[in-house]
Amino acid sequence: MVNTRPIAAIDIGTNSVHLVVARPIDGGPPEVLTTEKAPIRLGSGSHDMKRLDPDAMSRAVDALDRFRQIAEAHNAEIVAVATSAVREAEDRSSFLKRVRDEAQIDVGVISGVEEARLIHLGALGSVPAADRRHLVIDIGGGSTEIVVGEGTTAILARSLKVGHIRLTNRFFPGGRIESDQVRACRRFVKAFIAPVAREVRERGFDVAIGCSGTIENLALMAADRSGNPARTVDNLALTRGALSDLADDITSRLEPDDRVDIRCLDPHRVDVIVAGAILLRELCKAFDILELVVSAGALREGVVLDRMQQRESSGDALHHLSDLRRTSVLGTARRFEENIEHAQHATDLALELFDESAAIHEMDEFERNILEAAGLLHNVGRFVAHAAHHKHSYYLIRNSEHLAGFTENEIELIAQVARYHRKSDPRLKHAEFAALTDGDQHRVRVLGGILRVAIALDRTYKRAVEQVTALDDGTRLTVTAITAPDADVELELFTARERVGLLATALHRDVGFTVGTSHRGALAHPSSPTNHD
Repeated sequence: MVNTRPIAAIDIGTNSVHLVVARPIDGGPPEVLTTEKAPIRLGSGSHDMKRLDPDAMSRAVDALDRFRQIAEAHNAEIVAVATSAVREAEDRSSFLKRVRDEAQIDVGVISGVEEARLIHLGALGSVPAADRRHLVIDIGGGSTEIVVGEGTTAILARSLKVGHIRLTNRFFPGGRIESDQVRACRRFVKAFIAPVAREVRERGFDVAIGCSGTIENLALMAADRSGNPARTVDNLALTRGALSDLADDITSRLEPDDRVDIRCLDPHRVDVIVAGAILLRELCKAFDILELVVSAGALREGVVLDRMQQRESSGDALHHLSDLRRTSVLGTARRFEENIEHAQHATDLALELFDESAAIHEMDEFERNILEAAGLLHNVGRFVAHAAHHKHSYYLIRNSEHLAGFTENEIELIAQVARYHRKSDPRLKHAEFAALTDGDQHRVRVLGGILRVAIALDRTYKRAVEQVTALDDGTRLTVTAITAPDADVELELFTARERVGLLATALHRDVGFTVGTSHRGALAHPSSPTNHD
């Protein structure tokens, strides 16, 4: 049975903030109930986009508060994501806190690759191209996402730090065109996109899809000039020839005021359309695109579809990571980890201990997912070196481009829990830990403590401890290690007692251990390769 509660997807972009509220439909595409857009220009605060514009932050908070009220009127589940401008801003924490406090919305900052994945999903919801190899281009204010896909799978996903606001700030301040800046912008874009252009050409594609406000607006202007004005952008075709003619006209108008009479041009884009037109024309040249099919679906629609898929994924009682998340986590683990079976078993024990101590830590599925991913990935740093491998694990997880379905904050938490699976406890003198909110610091302490104990209970890598249970009497948590009859777990218990300090401190409990026996076989992780064809 499909959960038909509406989903309110909010996309906090560099140029605009968007809302779409949609109701899942059994056996069909979601029904759009309402959409809203607010042109905020978060990324206009500085040349390098390292600081958010203060006035734009206030406008964004006001818009998000309004969007929350709209979502609540539809009884919708709110899923909010932020992209390039917030992702790169040094002051993003203060902005996210304002949004939490004033608009009462928790925002997930997503990586460029995750943004590309969601855009791909949203684009395919509007353009029927899943049966052909396809290229998806999304031009934003701060970044441009490129995806080559087959079916719903992205075989290439790239996020480039080049967008219409970023280029405008660099080459056309205030939207004004000065001598030779058009040529300079073209040269810059051509050089910037050359590496990904080679990757795209190597893979090839049968159909090119474009989405986002810049591409939609250019397609509407080109259609109007052709004598066949379009009522909707969905599946509207923009040819390279028409785009080239349009770009020539746009770049010949040196001042923003000179562009206001261009038919179908969005008034909010008169200053940034120059950079947008140049960027799209260079992309079409580099990728050898003769015709671009426009999709009205993009990031926010992808967020809706992704959330629908998460609702539908069933998973077993022990493991809650969605198929997408688990696949990407296991793929990353197998890329760097030689003994995946140990990581899986330690993770099983960690999840059981998490559940058994739930009445104390009062955490839920969000933290459980973080723990599962961190458990599977805790040893990947050994790929770099055994010494200080916990620190290498942090780096590899934090900078991985292969972890799909997670926000930046979730990836940071996964990396920190993995980093603290051994050696020193989390401390405020550690810059990355100190940068976390108080709530996230508590999560890292609890989850890191649980993971330390679970790893210790598989110290010999023999799965001698098959399962754990726990009993809390208010002052002491007694963990029972359940083993097969005659199993020797002396080393496991010794190691667990040595490493229990972080968990005891985080839970405000003494933690002790005892042994029980069971005749059942060792747990098999559902993602283990032995359980799949």
